[in-house]
This record gives sequence, structure tokens and C-alpha cells, in this order.
Amino acid sequence: MTTQQYSRCRRGASRLAKLVAVLFMASSGNSDTGTATQGLAASIQAIGKLAVPASIMLSTSTNTFSSYTGLMSVSYRARTSAGGGGTITVQGTSDFAPASGPSIAAGDLTYTCSGATLGSACSGTQTVSRGASTPVVSLPAAGCTGGGSPCSGVDPNSVSVSFTLTNDPQYQTGTYSATLTFTISAT
Repeated sequence: MTTQQYSRCRRGASRLAKLVAVLFMASSGNSDTGTATQGLAASIQAIGKLAVPASIMLSTSTNTFSSYTGLMSVSYRARTSAGGGGTITVQGTSDFAPASGPSIAAGDLTYTCSGATLGSACSGTQTVSRGASTPVVSLPAAGCTGGGSPCSGVDPNSVSVSFTLTNDPQYQTGTYSATLTFTISAT
């Protein structure tokens, strides 16, 4: 390569370096912003949840052969659809044990309901059954826990259930226990 060719090559490289520096400086001073949108959807469903004490002890007064009684509170949360509703029910899961005492199958355990803060408490005296669920609360359509109208402002909601167990003289002495299952459904 001649001196003249070398000099031209060097000037070309120098010009290229200056151009790259100018382009770099021009591009680093500018900014670009991109945006995107995303649609979201949620399908809000009817739902129910409840809680009961682990156990309650029924007791009687000192009067001879007075029934055994006990009071419990069922706490619940619910949301029902405009065309739906719901229920809270109870069923005897197991009969009293041992077998020489009271019996759910014989109709010895009854209850009443009161003070439902969402929906309507059962009316009258209900008999606990092992063969079928019996009502505790009837939930309204478009009902819900918390908030304002048409929802209850109470969270959680509750209902009182008062149990009565027959105290028949034929029952042998001892401690007897049974299991009840409470169920909530909402549509």
C-alpha cells in the first residue's frame, strides 16, 4: 500500500469513527415508549362458607327429667345469584353412642333457630334426622354477607340454634355423644 492509499484509508476510518460517535450520541439522547393493553375477566360465582363450634355440652336443670338443652351459634358467609338462593341445613351423621341412651333415629333431638342475620331462620321446632337434612337458614336470591343493600352489613353472618334432647327415665346413666353435619349451599 502506498502512502497516499494509507492516508486515504486512515481518513476514511476516522470519518467512520466520527459518524458512529455522532449516531451513538444522537440515539442515546432519544427515548421510545411502548404500550400494550390487557383485558381481564372474572366470573364471580355463588359461594357459601360456615363454621360451628367443635362441640357443645347439653345440660339440664335440677328438675327431675327435664330435657337437656344447649345453644350454639353458626357463623356463615354467603353470596347468591339474582335467580338463586341457598340453604343451611343440619343432619345427624352418627347416632348417640353408646346405644343405651338417647337416639337421633328415635327423634329424641330437636332444635329451633333464631336471629339469622342474612336470610330466614327455620320456623318452629325441627327434629334432627339421620336420613335427611333439615333446615336451619334459607338464604335469599341476590343475597350476600357484608356491604349494603341488598347485602347484610354483618360479617360474618350468624344464626342461633337451640337444641333440646329428651331426658327419658329409661336411658342408662353415662355420657353420650353424636355427630351432626351442617351444610351450606348457594346458587
